[in-house]
Amino acid sequence: ALDRPPAPRARDDAPIRIAVPRLARIANFDDLDPLSMEPDVALDIVPAGRPLPGDADIVLLPGSKSTRADLDALRAEGWDIDIHAHYRRGGLVIGLCGGYQMLGRTIADPEGIEGAPGKSEGLGLLAVETVIGGAKTLRETGAVESSTGEAVRGYEIHMGETKGSDAARPMLRAVGNDPSGNDGAVSACGRVMGCYLHGLFGADGFRHAFLARIRRDRPRGLDYAAR
Repeated sequence: ALDRPPAPRARDDAPIRIAVPRLARIANFDDLDPLSMEPDVALDIVPAGRPLPGDADIVLLPGSKSTRADLDALRAEGWDIDIHAHYRRGGLVIGLCGGYQMLGRTIADPEGIEGAPGKSEGLGLLAVETVIGGAKTLRETGAVESSTGEAVRGYEIHMGETKGSDAARPMLRAVGNDPSGNDGAVSACGRVMGCYLHGLFGADGFRHAFLARIRRDRPRGLDYAAR
């Protein structure tokens, strides 16, 4: 499915550019479909052997069937360097499910559920830690996305639990304001975020508001005096 040509509207001259590293064990990549269909979005699923584009507005880390193994592969490609450079340039970074886990400080799999037992350093862009274990989470759920206030709905399917100080700023707030139902984390600067909810970009209100943020934050020409 990922080898098919991109949607005709995902033009090279589209003003909003989203880069997605094509992880070897990528999962639930239909999360990307609503973004690829937006007329002013160029969604670039970057294959192995190619760096992440430096002109991307967003780097999106998708889900994975084996997070620590894909994190190793991501580093082997040098994509971790590209992601940190993108962040330093002021870009936005989003992680979904396994991609969210990668953005944290550590991922531990003490029981070897997804591979060999062990612990890996994450990308360190979110102050959270993940421990893979326990019962598998599988549920449909709804929430409100924090930065836009828009309702989203989707499903969770993952192993493990993610905790840390950035989780005090959840990306998704539970409907009914029950904090136990909050999901995800947002960095203090607001440019790194992640959550476990698959399907959130299918919510039109959230997707439109989220992309409007990118248009709003885009530099508008040269400020010569400031430069």
